[in-house]
Amino acid sequence: MILYSKLSDDELAVLLRDGDKTAFSEIYHRYKGILHVHAYKKLGDFEEAKDVIQDLFSTLWLKHKDMPLTTNISGYLYITIRNKIFNIIAHKKVISKYTDSITSFIDDNNFTTDLIMREKDLASIIEKEINALPPKMREVFILSRRKNMSHKEIANTLGVSEHTVKNQIKSSLKILRTKLGLILYLALLLKF
Repeated sequence: MILYSKLSDDELAVLLRDGDKTAFSEIYHRYKGILHVHAYKKLGDFEEAKDVIQDLFSTLWLKHKDMPLTTNISGYLYITIRNKIFNIIAHKKVISKYTDSITSFIDDNNFTTDLIMREKDLASIIEKEINALPPKMREVFILSRRKNMSHKEIANTLGVSEHTVKNQIKSSLKILRTKLGLILYLALLLKF
């Protein structure tokens, strides 16, 4: 019987590439804490850091066969988490620029029919994308974001686990970010 906790990172990486779930679990437990601390220091948000770590390890497992042959799994994990953090920070900067642009526009008292129409168009696009979510995911998203229900309240209402609720919300936000990110970016370019 293999004692996974005694294996080196190199040995675990080889086993992971072969689809060994226990090797994946050992890597997860070996690195999740330190990676979470690193992500938290960079992002300043505990829950967001947890989400990034969850995404990192989900991707690692889903793409374990494509993992590069590396003798430094910790370096690989740090580079991957760094890139995910950079993407999040870049996305936040886009949103911040968009918000600043809108705030500046409003502060200049430039309320126009054109702005109102664009806001309605954007709201319509957002609503359309929310309605395009799978039914259960949409229901969980609406209860969370529009009804301001907690994960626990949603889980109790729908008769599912809190973990399921969290995953549904995370998945819906990822889908919406992907679909709406380009729209917001284009809106910034056009000085929406």
